[in-house]
Amino acid sequence: MLGYRRTYRGSLFASFIQPALFLTAIGIGLGGYVNRGSGVDGVPYHVFLAPGLLAGGAMQAAAFESTFPILASIRWIKSYLAMLASPIGVHDIVTGQLAWFALRITMVATIFVTITTLLGASHVPGILVAIPAVVLMGMAFAAPIAAFSATRVNVEGFNALFRFVINPLFLFSGAFFPVSQLPALLQPVAFATPIYHGVELSRGIALGTMTLAGAVPHVLVLLAYVVGGTAACLVTFRRRLVT
Repeated sequence: MLGYRRTYRGSLFASFIQPALFLTAIGIGLGGYVNRGSGVDGVPYHVFLAPGLLAGGAMQAAAFESTFPILASIRWIKSYLAMLASPIGVHDIVTGQLAWFALRITMVATIFVTITTLLGASHVPGILVAIPAVVLMGMAFAAPIAAFSATRVNVEGFNALFRFVINPLFLFSGAFFPVSQLPALLQPVAFATPIYHGVELSRGIALGTMTLAGAVPHVLVLLAYVVGGTAACLVTFRRRLVT
């Protein structure tokens, strides 16, 4: 948090302006053509799109926070090594870093929800309940990616991650159109990703169509990613920082 106080200005575009541009250009602009029919699933396109963009923004924030800052703390700034010179250990570093991920994703999601509500694309309280869902989904990305980042010595792996994983997932996760419209061979791939479950949860909660029974499988998948990623973090951080 102390570090973020010095760098928060660089995140203002992604946190405030980018979501508004996406929602205005695609949700309202392109949505004007989509809404000439019956919208998507019976709702106006910008209302359908807003929860998907909420999940997509949380995924992107999680991916950024768990890549470059992790490598910087290990290799460039070496703040993790400074922490280890104190009485805390690797377990404490991982716990604190994951807590920061959750807080940062919550900040991004809250800002986005505020913008979409002001633009009339979402309504409280449903969209507010969707925030914890996308935070869980963000952690399902952040924990495994942080474990991966702890094994890197340069940024090349991050470039590939964003180009070939994060960006395609954002486009084909169901945020912009139902996954059922994907080719049959790609649908199982989408179902296996955290972003799909985050989009389904956030949209179902925001639109009031998600039941408890329907939410449980999505939550269990996301929890599995978080638990597996956390366990991997403890291993890769210890190997990099101690042994």
